[in-house]
Amino acid sequence: MNRIILIISLLVMQTSFADTPKILPLKTQAAVIDRLLEDKVQTVLPQLMRDNNIDMWIVMAREYNEDPVIRTMLPAIWHAARRRTILVMYDSGESNSTAAAGIETMAVARYDVGSVFKKSWDKAQQPDQWARLAEIIEEKQPNKIGLNFSNHFGQADGVTHSEFQQFKDSLKPKWQNRIVSAEKLAVAWLETRTPAEMAVYPQIVNIAHTLLAEGLSEVAVQPGVTTTEDLVWWYREKIKSLKLDTWFHPSVSVQRADNDKFDHLRTFDKRPAENIIQAGDLIHVDFGITYLRLNTDTQQHAYVLKSGEKAAPDYLQQALQNANRLQDIFTGNFKVGRTGNEVLAMSRKQAIAEGITPSIYTHPIGYYGHAAGTTLGMWDAQEGVPHKGDYPLHANTAYAIELNASTFIEAWNKEVRIMLEEDAFFDGKSVRYINGRQTQLLLIPRQNHQVLGQ
Repeated sequence: MNRIILIISLLVMQTSFADTPKILPLKTQAAVIDRLLEDKVQTVLPQLMRDNNIDMWIVMAREYNEDPVIRTMLPAIWHAARRRTILVMYDSGESNSTAAAGIETMAVARYDVGSVFKKSWDKAQQPDQWARLAEIIEEKQPNKIGLNFSNHFGQADGVTHSEFQQFKDSLKPKWQNRIVSAEKLAVAWLETRTPAEMAVYPQIVNIAHTLLAEGLSEVAVQPGVTTTEDLVWWYREKIKSLKLDTWFHPSVSVQRADNDKFDHLRTFDKRPAENIIQAGDLIHVDFGITYLRLNTDTQQHAYVLKSGEKAAPDYLQQALQNANRLQDIFTGNFKVGRTGNEVLAMSRKQAIAEGITPSIYTHPIGYYGHAAGTTLGMWDAQEGVPHKGDYPLHANTAYAIELNASTFIEAWNKEVRIMLEEDAFFDGKSVRYINGRQTQLLLIPRQNHQVLGQ
């Protein structure tokens, strides 16, 4: 495994990260993605299947109607399933020369599915794809056959009604009775981050931080001219110019010394389209990228200097420190086995006792931006989130630590909310930010080559 991590790290770092991190050529990106997948199947999947007591996991999808899990298992050069693609993972319980730690990976498809899933169907010999799958089940004699259906986790609910029905109808009653939900296995696969992935993730978040900071500077913002929507589209154009992707449309909002009160929906959805950025504004950006099949999600703030100012007002910096303290309280309560709702309640109680007005709405991150795993609050559900909030924390998982803290600003005669979001990794003992966090306000324009305190 260490050799695989080294190879991936060298591939990612072969270009120089100067002022603007370099993006790998597409061919190299594909090689990294495929190596990460191969490593995860070999080193993580066997234990996940055994932890969830499923010895055969079947993931199926038709072209352009992908199961969210199968999308994470396709080779990098596949943009979708082909025809009907069926992946079979079988735990024989024994290590041998042909299966990684006892896991056999097969593709009931017309082709190999990358280097991991080998073609196990010859249409000339057996024209019926479902019949071939039934033959494999007869050969392997699994105790439990896991399929991706779930009432509460959308990314673990990928099998369609028609696929499920056709699959079930192709089996003898004996095997029909062994079909179980693979919900927990699917969530575990999606949420678990490997050492090889975590060797790469800091560089991905570094790219996102660099782009975010560039947009929150005089490079993209001219006070009195640039609107919030101008800045939104600057980010979209910048992402596209670097041949990167984003998984959501960025948002930009401002808070300032006026009579407007904070409105969460207005900040993220119903914000004014042509709000011109002015000196004295506190700008907030919500921004994320997708790179090497992993996602980022970041929210940070910048202050637009007034004439003669060299730094942001102390009261705004104090507001940021209050939000940093809320981050510390919250991440300090992470513990394996605690549910999201338990951590939420503990953190809110502690923050309120310290005089902080908290709102916490943190989610897992990885293959998806709003990923499967433990939900720790929603902005409109501070009392707890049913089902997904009841899911316990696991080691080796990543989260977008998303929250806000309200501070009353006397100079503005209003409450200001510092809305922060930073990607972090929970190793089972503690939470660490993958590429640091914002601890001081960015300034527009920059003063003395200001660097974000990460």
